[in-house]
Amino acid sequence: MIELFIPLLQEGGQYLYQQIYDYIKKEIISGKLFAGERLPSARLLALQLQVSRSTVDLAYEQLVSEGYIESVPCKGFYVCEVEDLYKSVQVEKKHSEVVAKTHKIRIDCSPNKLDQSFFPMETWKKISRTVLANDGENLLELGDHRGEALLRDGISRYLHNSRGVNCESDQIIIGAGSDYLLLLLQRMLGRSLTLAIENPSYQRAYEIFYHSGYNICPIELDGAGILVDLLEDSKANVAYVTPSRQFPTGIVMPIGRRSELLKWATRENERFIIEDDYDSEFRYKGKPIPSLQGLDTNGRVIYLGTFSKSIAPSLRVSYMVLPPDLMKLYQSTCSMIPCSVPRIDQIILQEFMLESHYERYLNKMRKIYKSKHDYLFELLSMHHKYFKILGESGGLHFLLEEQYRGLFSDTIVKKCEEQGLKIYQLSDYDRILREKNAPGYRNTIVFGYASLTKRQMEEAVEILVKCIKKVIE
Repeated sequence: MIELFIPLLQEGGQYLYQQIYDYIKKEIISGKLFAGERLPSARLLALQLQVSRSTVDLAYEQLVSEGYIESVPCKGFYVCEVEDLYKSVQVEKKHSEVVAKTHKIRIDCSPNKLDQSFFPMETWKKISRTVLANDGENLLELGDHRGEALLRDGISRYLHNSRGVNCESDQIIIGAGSDYLLLLLQRMLGRSLTLAIENPSYQRAYEIFYHSGYNICPIELDGAGILVDLLEDSKANVAYVTPSRQFPTGIVMPIGRRSELLKWATRENERFIIEDDYDSEFRYKGKPIPSLQGLDTNGRVIYLGTFSKSIAPSLRVSYMVLPPDLMKLYQSTCSMIPCSVPRIDQIILQEFMLESHYERYLNKMRKIYKSKHDYLFELLSMHHKYFKILGESGGLHFLLEEQYRGLFSDTIVKKCEEQGLKIYQLSDYDRILREKNAPGYRNTIVFGYASLTKRQMEEAVEILVKCIKKVIE
């Protein structure tokens, strides 16, 4: 039996029985009360609503007579089947949805999509069962507000070995996604800051800081990354950068520019650099690029990492490495905030790493993504007269820079969508150009490939080239 919370107007307006009747009728027609659900008895509903029994009886009788509910002897009142009515109410909404889906997207070249088909799900399930069997009631406790100690220790060792990050496990904070960690940083650093961010950049980070009231200065890039001279002129206190592979351009910041950036941070007190190392695991040419944090000797770099790219976005486990002084600030301002990742998820991931499953899976995915990278690069290279391929040294997407002026406009994006292909313009990630409505990066496409099969890559390139030829002709 369901409960009904009916807001009644005791004075003025309709009679009370009419209000009860109208409310239940509306819930049935809208589909919120399902066919076969049992309603409260007249006596119980009258008691809940603080009205007389006869008032509810009158409402129920009217609903029965119109066929919205039925009275079953010795059992009670039940909702009748009114599917046709429900469908008629929904028809306009469904029609609009059908119109919106006229051009069904079959191939999505989003740089944020991953290939999940190779994930060792059986291994993950086995670890999950073991954790549930062995840890029992301990999983129900809050645990350390920074995250599980063994997981932080595993992350510390992984970062030191693979990224050259210098930190102790006590400097690591675990959170449910980078968004959460950025919000923690805001609480620690305060909101009276000027924040510099690469332009173009990761839009979610921009939106988090923007909606928190920060004064934000988008800083232009050159072939080596963020321009430090412009950064100095901005009077920013904090700089948000992606030096190992700039998102979305793919620029790798060389050692000279990194040194300039670190010097900028030390010229004044309370200056910090947020290093977002979002997909450093995937590099296909040369040696892995070491972290900016590993070069920092003055405690000015805040390092952000995530398992969203290396395992799965839905895992929602990210981590932040704080300099020692900021760790003290965290303890005084945020230590009362519990870790946002459930303990059971942390412990499962902890065991996944300790048993070397993570390392093996990562090595496997590097080979798979490199194979996709090489195959797509070969397909795209056959059409070099139309576009130039950029950012091919690593990551999970290419940039395609047009060879014809104005080629990659909104028109070609729409033409591709009409053929079932979703592509993205670099201007989608550019705050300055978007706000000024300038053309700028509209001549470049962001082409993600991680989730695509070889057949989908072939079809995507075929559709793109076909649409390009139509625009040129």
